[in-house]
Amino acid sequence: MKKIEAIIKPFKLDDVREALADLNITGMTVTEVKGFGRQKGHTELYRGAEYMVDFLPKVKLEIVVTDEQVERCVEAIMTTAQTGRIGDGKIFVFDVERVIRIRTGEEDEEAI
Repeated sequence: MKKIEAIIKPFKLDDVREALADLNITGMTVTEVKGFGRQKGHTELYRGAEYMVDFLPKVKLEIVVTDEQVERCVEAIMTTAQTGRIGDGKIFVFDVERVIRIRTGEEDEEAI
Protein backbone atom coordinates (compact mmCIF):
# COMPACT_ATOMS: atom_id res chain seq x y z
CA MET A 1 0.00 0.00 0.00
CA LYS A 2 1.08 3.56 -0.64
CA LYS A 3 0.13 6.96 0.74
CA ILE A 4 -0.02 9.71 -1.84
CA GLU A 5 0.24 13.31 -0.68
CA ALA A 6 -0.44 15.95 -3.29
CA ILE A 7 -0.07 19.69 -2.80
CA ILE A 8 -2.16 21.47 -5.45
CA LYS A 9 -3.76 24.82 -6.23
CA PRO A 10 -7.11 25.18 -4.42
CA PHE A 11 -9.18 25.81 -7.56
CA LYS A 12 -8.08 22.42 -8.95
CA LEU A 13 -9.48 20.41 -6.03
CA ASP A 14 -12.88 19.56 -7.53
CA ASP A 15 -11.34 18.50 -10.86
CA VAL A 16 -8.82 16.24 -9.10
CA ARG A 17 -11.50 14.74 -6.85
CA GLU A 18 -13.65 13.92 -9.89
CA ALA A 19 -10.69 12.37 -11.74
CA LEU A 20 -9.92 10.18 -8.72
CA ALA A 21 -13.60 9.22 -8.36
CA ASP A 22 -13.48 8.01 -11.99
CA LEU A 23 -10.75 5.59 -10.80
CA ASN A 24 -12.98 4.44 -7.90
CA ILE A 25 -10.77 6.25 -5.39
CA THR A 26 -13.26 7.85 -3.04
CA GLY A 27 -11.50 8.13 0.31
CA MET A 28 -9.20 11.07 0.89
CA THR A 29 -8.29 13.68 3.44
CA VAL A 30 -8.14 17.31 2.30
CA THR A 31 -6.39 20.04 4.27
CA GLU A 32 -6.06 23.74 3.49
CA VAL A 33 -2.37 24.59 3.80
CA LYS A 34 -0.02 27.46 3.00
CA GLY A 35 3.45 27.26 1.59
CA PHE A 36 5.85 28.16 -1.16
CA GLY A 37 8.59 26.63 -3.26
CA ARG A 38 10.06 28.17 -6.36
CA GLN A 39 6.93 30.28 -6.63
CA LYS A 40 8.21 32.23 -3.60
CA GLY A 41 5.33 34.60 -3.04
CA HIS A 42 4.21 37.94 -4.32
CA THR A 43 3.54 41.51 -3.27
CA GLU A 44 0.06 42.89 -2.80
CA LEU A 45 -1.31 46.35 -2.24
CA TYR A 46 -3.58 46.96 0.76
CA ARG A 47 -4.87 50.45 1.54
CA GLY A 48 -2.00 51.99 -0.31
CA ALA A 49 0.68 49.95 1.43
CA GLU A 50 2.62 47.24 -0.33
CA TYR A 51 3.30 44.04 1.58
CA MET A 52 4.83 40.66 0.82
CA VAL A 53 2.70 37.50 0.81
CA ASP A 54 5.24 34.76 1.55
CA PHE A 55 2.95 31.76 1.97
CA LEU A 56 0.44 31.01 -0.74
CA PRO A 57 -2.79 29.05 -0.19
CA LYS A 58 -2.67 25.44 -1.33
CA VAL A 59 -4.64 22.24 -0.73
CA LYS A 60 -3.07 19.01 0.49
CA LEU A 61 -4.68 15.70 -0.48
CA GLU A 62 -3.82 12.53 1.40
CA ILE A 63 -4.86 9.25 -0.19
CA VAL A 64 -3.98 5.64 0.67
CA VAL A 65 -4.21 3.22 -2.26
CA THR A 66 -3.13 -0.27 -3.19
CA ASP A 67 0.18 -0.70 -5.00
CA GLU A 68 -1.73 -1.41 -8.22
CA GLN A 69 -3.58 1.93 -8.06
CA VAL A 70 -0.56 4.17 -7.48
CA GLU A 71 0.48 4.98 -11.05
CA ARG A 72 -3.06 5.64 -12.29
CA CYS A 73 -3.73 7.82 -9.25
CA VAL A 74 -0.53 9.85 -9.69
CA GLU A 75 -1.20 10.26 -13.41
CA ALA A 76 -4.77 11.45 -12.76
CA ILE A 77 -3.57 14.04 -10.24
CA MET A 78 -0.77 15.25 -12.53
CA THR A 79 -2.91 15.69 -15.63
CA THR A 80 -5.81 17.26 -13.76
CA ALA A 81 -3.90 19.63 -11.46
CA GLN A 82 -1.41 20.85 -14.04
CA THR A 83 -1.82 24.40 -15.34
CA GLY A 84 1.65 24.69 -16.84
CA ARG A 85 2.49 27.62 -14.59
CA ILE A 86 4.78 27.85 -11.59
CA GLY A 87 3.17 26.71 -8.34
CA ASP A 88 1.21 23.73 -9.69
CA GLY A 89 2.40 21.70 -6.69
CA LYS A 90 4.05 18.41 -5.84
CA ILE A 91 3.13 14.74 -5.37
CA PHE A 92 4.80 12.56 -2.75
CA VAL A 93 4.44 8.76 -2.54
CA PHE A 94 5.18 6.90 0.72
CA ASP A 95 5.09 3.26 1.77
CA VAL A 96 2.29 2.38 4.20
CA GLU A 97 3.08 -0.43 6.60
CA ARG A 98 -0.35 -1.02 8.12
CA VAL A 99 -3.91 0.33 7.98
CA ILE A 100 -6.64 -0.44 10.51
CA ARG A 101 -10.29 0.61 10.25
CA ILE A 102 -11.23 1.59 13.79
CA ARG A 103 -14.94 0.72 13.52
CA THR A 104 -14.56 -2.87 12.29
CA GLY A 105 -10.96 -3.80 12.99
CA GLU A 106 -10.39 -4.58 9.31
CA GLU A 107 -6.77 -4.29 8.30
CA ASP A 108 -4.65 -3.31 5.32
CA GLU A 109 -6.33 -3.36 1.89
CA GLU A 110 -9.73 -4.28 3.38
CA ALA A 111 -9.49 -1.13 5.51
CA ILE A 112 -8.81 1.27 2.62
